[in-house]
Amino acid sequence: MRCAGILMPISSLPSPYGIGTLGAEARKFVDFLAAGGQTCWQLLPICPTSYGDSPYQSFSSFAGNPYFIDLDALAQDGLLEPGEYQDLNWGADPGRADYGLLYETRYPVLRKAAVRLLADPPPEYGEFCAKSDWLDDYALFMALKSKHGGASWFTWPEAERLRRPGALAEAKVWLADEIRFWKAVQFLFFRQWAALKGYANGKGVYIIGDLPIYAAGDSADVWANPGQFQLDENGLPTEVSGCPPDGFAADGQLWGNPLFRWDRMKQDGYRWWLRRIAFQFTIYDVLRIDHFRGFDAYYAIPYGDKDARNGRWRPGPGMDFFRAVNEKLGRQNIIAEDLGFLTDSVRELLRQTGYPGMKVLELAFDSRDPAPGYLPHCYPPHCVAYTGTHDNDTIQGWMTSAAPEDAGFAKAYLRLSKQEGWHWGMMRAAWASPAQLAVMQAQDLLGLGGEARMNTPSTVGGNWQWRALPGVFTPRLARRLRREMEVYQRLPADGAPFNIL
Repeated sequence: MRCAGILMPISSLPSPYGIGTLGAEARKFVDFLAAGGQTCWQLLPICPTSYGDSPYQSFSSFAGNPYFIDLDALAQDGLLEPGEYQDLNWGADPGRADYGLLYETRYPVLRKAAVRLLADPPPEYGEFCAKSDWLDDYALFMALKSKHGGASWFTWPEAERLRRPGALAEAKVWLADEIRFWKAVQFLFFRQWAALKGYANGKGVYIIGDLPIYAAGDSADVWANPGQFQLDENGLPTEVSGCPPDGFAADGQLWGNPLFRWDRMKQDGYRWWLRRIAFQFTIYDVLRIDHFRGFDAYYAIPYGDKDARNGRWRPGPGMDFFRAVNEKLGRQNIIAEDLGFLTDSVRELLRQTGYPGMKVLELAFDSRDPAPGYLPHCYPPHCVAYTGTHDNDTIQGWMTSAAPEDAGFAKAYLRLSKQEGWHWGMMRAAWASPAQLAVMQAQDLLGLGGEARMNTPSTVGGNWQWRALPGVFTPRLARRLRREMEVYQRLPADGAPFNIL
């Protein structure tokens, strides 16, 4: 089935309250997708962001981002008064998210809503708490983090850091109100999330979620499950994640996440991972697993190093892990992010899993690290085509920032013209390719320049901030998008179940 979708983070949706939310603008975007003949809405991770504001470094793999809770919807539910949030300072620039301001402003508002919710909780609140087996650890973790002024759990007193039973029991008593607050916030998030996903599915739009392969070091995941990670007796990592030096980063990339104890995970049947993936499929229709090559081999960097030069490759779990996924969870709609340095063993692992990989058009023209397999005439049907991802520049930005010979090659190969627009020409190439699914960044659909780039890897500050302005996803744009879907035979099939495998 040939189909298409748009990559649009929740954070990037228009909103008067500093960041995109799960409310009315999200539904308007679903309506735009449906009108434009799109089958999929791809997101970045919807989990809470931590230091650096990256959705790939979160306090939890399971929790939802409190910033995405729609305040107008809370008011409609009787949990807020309009005057408690509408007149606050949410930032001067509607095209950028100010995370520092959000941190200071959003939580006091959410606390008011939580107090009212907990004063008379609906029956589904108790049901949510009972079925969410990750919630107790997450709420206690966040309560302790609040107690310690937001400090990383690596710096907490030993009894709390190493989860001594007596210390945890005492904390649950003294921090009971704070624990209830964090649980209430998650209930509010997932109630709104379920409503939005139901609305999207009802319009024939399927949600592609994004799962980072690694958990953040400062997270409830690592704190509550230390035996699953490569930690020493003090709870500190022994080696951390990253990738080696290449044409894009002379020192490599130092991500800093604790690495998995794959030997122990295999012994318990990959229980933590299976629980993690199973949860993702309760909230998404399709799952993109980030850094797929890490399941074949992963790059391990000594903890404390300042760059990634001294790392070394270590074997991952390979197909044994994915056999366990299939046996316990069945065949699921999974996309493998197989970008970057690939070996024959990574390609063989992808073939064995049967998952579609990714093809990024911008990478095909980069002379620093040419990837001829990313030219659209090379695409196999069983793949997902992109012009660029959140880690790439926008098409318009790339055409001005790329080496002249690279941009010239793209223009010649794709027959690009200014009259049509560089972005429309590149998007048409992806839609025309054999790829069964083609996903475009929203910024490219809007023809935005490098100022709308979502993330520049290996940089700190200025990332994850781009937001669409109100009214940009117009009926006229939807009609043009739909015409392209008709031309390239990517309109949704009425009544057909979506299957990426």
